[in-house]
Amino acid sequence: MEHAEKIKKHLEAIIFKACPEMSPAKSAFRAALLADAEYAALIDINIQNQQKIIKDMQLRYRAENIKDSRLVLPNGKQGQPYTFVLPFEKTEDWDKIIEAEMVGLEEVGLTYDEKEEKITGVPTRSGDTKIVMKFRLEEEGDWYEKDLILVVNPDPKSLWKNLDSDRADRFWKEDNRAVSEKLGEKNIVVASKRGRSHANVGSFRDDDFVFRHFDETGWSVIAIADGAGSAQYSRRGSQVACGRVIESFAERFTEEVRAEFSEIIEDWRGEKTEKGEQKLSHFVSTHLGKIAFDVHKTLKATAEKEEIALKDLNTTLIFSLLKKTEVGYVILSFGVGDCPIILLDKKVENVNLLNTLDVGEYGGGTRFITMPSIFSSPDFYKIRFSFKIISDFSYLMLMTDGIYDPKFEVEANLEKIEKWQTFLEDLGGENAESAAVKFNEENEKIAEELSDWMDFWSVGNHDDRTLAVVF
Repeated sequence: MEHAEKIKKHLEAIIFKACPEMSPAKSAFRAALLADAEYAALIDINIQNQQKIIKDMQLRYRAENIKDSRLVLPNGKQGQPYTFVLPFEKTEDWDKIIEAEMVGLEEVGLTYDEKEEKITGVPTRSGDTKIVMKFRLEEEGDWYEKDLILVVNPDPKSLWKNLDSDRADRFWKEDNRAVSEKLGEKNIVVASKRGRSHANVGSFRDDDFVFRHFDETGWSVIAIADGAGSAQYSRRGSQVACGRVIESFAERFTEEVRAEFSEIIEDWRGEKTEKGEQKLSHFVSTHLGKIAFDVHKTLKATAEKEEIALKDLNTTLIFSLLKKTEVGYVILSFGVGDCPIILLDKKVENVNLLNTLDVGEYGGGTRFITMPSIFSSPDFYKIRFSFKIISDFSYLMLMTDGIYDPKFEVEANLEKIEKWQTFLEDLGGENAESAAVKFNEENEKIAEELSDWMDFWSVGNHDDRTLAVVF
């Protein structure tokens, strides 16, 4: 309808309301009223005001609908990337918003991209934060406000305390330890980290490790022990056990024993036979068995000296003896408990589990090197020892269950090469924390990198973590 026609219609309605009894004979007067310019001007202003009021009411109504509409910002997680696209185009009345701001996001480390209509960032703190969405529905129009609540859940790591252990304790040792060195023609890096469950209450690291290369003989020894969490002084038990492995090897692998070994290897080089395997197997079980029993006896003597129960020193123990020979690398291993020894070939296409874990068939209960029954068991020589001869290898790894449980979950996965390939990718940085370990002998920070990698988060897995890698 033309604007002039609108004004005429409004005037006619007003004339009828003002002079309802006006007769048709007053048509000239009626025409004069309709033609009155002052009346037309007033009616024009009134129409404009009505339109302005209607538009304003519509804007306010839409704004009220937006303020009353339900919008739940997804919960964030402290320290984890956060992204949320606001549903402007998908929600009724929200598509009328032409400009918006988010006030309060900066308090939690987030920002709002108006062009992409997206909230992004990494929340820096946990808790409930009030976010005010300021918006308007027309250029240069009024700003309206809608209150939103952003819930940021705490980083689970931040809930754990990291209390120092008591240095005055008679069996104190470092809470965390990481080292790397040459190991003959190979290299070794080892890190042992106190578990969060221990750090949270200021207790001790129960794991321990030791390694040594004997230049004069070419032998290398690596030992790892996991002290039982239920044993009061297991931290000392694991420490004594590892140290005694090195001492016993130095004492027992005499020139005569080494000559016996060389003769066996010489025969092996000539022709690999069942008899040769039996001789090597007998050598392994005999001499490694003596080392293991030396550890047991030393733990028993330690308990007597310290006037504590032997079970208070309960600890698992795994160790490997490594030597490069003319037939390749010979790796002799022993194990009690649930800590695996793993060998990966040069191309990382095959995996060998070098010890039998005390789980499954042999897992009627946790086994410790402190238990005399270990040595009287008819299965002692059957399940505790192994040997492997390989031309070369990429990695020899010894680990405690603090690594094994979260990364492999079940024993069967330890013999799946794809699981190890994934594990190596994890070590290479494909993890939530992007923590990477560069296995390069020129990497001076490799021990620090491995220790940092061990800070990975795994729900329910907060035990000590120890990993030794020969590469």
